[in-house]
Amino acid sequence: MEYAYPSLADRVRSEWKIYVVSFVFALIAGLIGQISIPLGPGQLILFPIFYSIILGILSGPEVTRVFKKKEVKAASKLVIVAICPFIAKLGINAGASIDTVISAGPALFSHAIGDILTIFITLPVAVLLGLKREAIGAASSINRETNLALVTDKYGADSPETRGSLSIYVVGGMLGTIYFGLMASLVAMVGFFDPLALGLASGVGAGIMMAASTAALGIIYPGQADQITALASASQTIAGIDGIYLAMFVALPLTEWLYKVLEPRCGRKAGAGEAAAQGNDEAGE
Repeated sequence: MEYAYPSLADRVRSEWKIYVVSFVFALIAGLIGQISIPLGPGQLILFPIFYSIILGILSGPEVTRVFKKKEVKAASKLVIVAICPFIAKLGINAGASIDTVISAGPALFSHAIGDILTIFITLPVAVLLGLKREAIGAASSINRETNLALVTDKYGADSPETRGSLSIYVVGGMLGTIYFGLMASLVAMVGFFDPLALGLASGVGAGIMMAASTAALGIIYPGQADQITALASASQTIAGIDGIYLAMFVALPLTEWLYKVLEPRCGRKAGAGEAAAQGNDEAGE
């Protein structure tokens, strides 16, 4: 379904509920704030985005039905617009600490290559679970801001690849923040790595996960919290810059090729229930 409007006023009249409810959810999440829960030697950190996503899921057509499927699809197209200011903010933070960024050296520009190796783990799992072309968007990267924008531009907003990428984006906002905050705490407690190296490793191209990791590290190393955040922001920005080229020329072509190899051999055929569900979705549109 295409969402073309004659004017901005027509779009606002059609989608006003999305804007109002989103604002209310953001307000509720902001009032709850960040919650840190000690868990052994680490910290379990819950950010406002976690509550917002939970509220969004509960308002969907499968639960409380505040939104219909048409509104859900319209809202998915607004994700890229909403995250643009956040991407710009990361660049500003990195630029303000340019001396620290330069001192990091080549490691700052090479760490994003590690994302390529995960394809060989995630894609086979996705195919075995029964995903079709959604697996290409889901497994090609960590699927945060820049990657979601790239997949949407390459395959289209209504494509299965974009659905896969957006699904991982949402799940990552919920589970990824918990994992990163806890893992950063546990690794820091070992004492093997330098705190600044851990800050550099926190910027993997996922802003909310970076925030969870740096928040946990800032609690453990309060004297170096500013440096850790500066390096993480720089790393996050660079991951978005070199990561987009790696995704365009390496990750996505590699994922597509690997999908063509694995899906005929390991893929699961869609059952009658899945086909009926897909038919109902198309009828609902």
